[in-house]
Amino acid sequence: MTRTVLAVVILGAFAAVASPGCKDAGVGDPCTPEQEYNPDFAGFSDNEVNVESKSFQCQTRVCLVNHFRGRVSCPYGQGKDGAPPTGAQTACTVPGDTTQAIVPDDPKNGKQVQPQCTDRQADKSVYCSCRCANKDGKTDDGSNYCTCPDGFSCEQLVSSIGTGNEGLTGAYCIKTGTKYNGTCGDDCDATTGKCGSAQLGK
Repeated sequence: MTRTVLAVVILGAFAAVASPGCKDAGVGDPCTPEQEYNPDFAGFSDNEVNVESKSFQCQTRVCLVNHFRGRVSCPYGQGKDGAPPTGAQTACTVPGDTTQAIVPDDPKNGKQVQPQCTDRQADKSVYCSCRCANKDGKTDDGSNYCTCPDGFSCEQLVSSIGTGNEGLTGAYCIKTGTKYNGTCGDDCDATTGKCGSAQLGK
């Protein structure tokens, strides 16, 4: 798909969010980024923001990955040898397919799937969102923007994304109180189960 077509798809999605009668159009709904269906993908970095602009899991068509580490589908990660961490009964697999193991594409050294951060788990940093302002904080440039629903705030996340994709820069709706403060916090630890029961065979 060309960048021109991509822009049309994105703007159409935002128009749907902003249209009358759509209270929040699924903003905040959970989503699993498409990268996680690739068994070579080791996970996201909490130093980055990723905007998946063609997500069919979201009414907004935008799955936002906001300073999140690891994989949504694998809260405790796995070691370089592909083994589950202490306390977990299973290693990482492709979402929806427990037989498809995650083997990051680094045959020489192996590559660890990092655990999620306790203070930035998927429910706080990966979900359906929409673009609420441009990179200058404006909404009067002729593009379509959404109004963030209750419990969400409009925060600048993407300052630059490359020529041809400027329609993705700017602010997005994020859950109130989840703005990234530059740290990731503690690792999710399977021995405590504080990041949920996934991977524990419960």
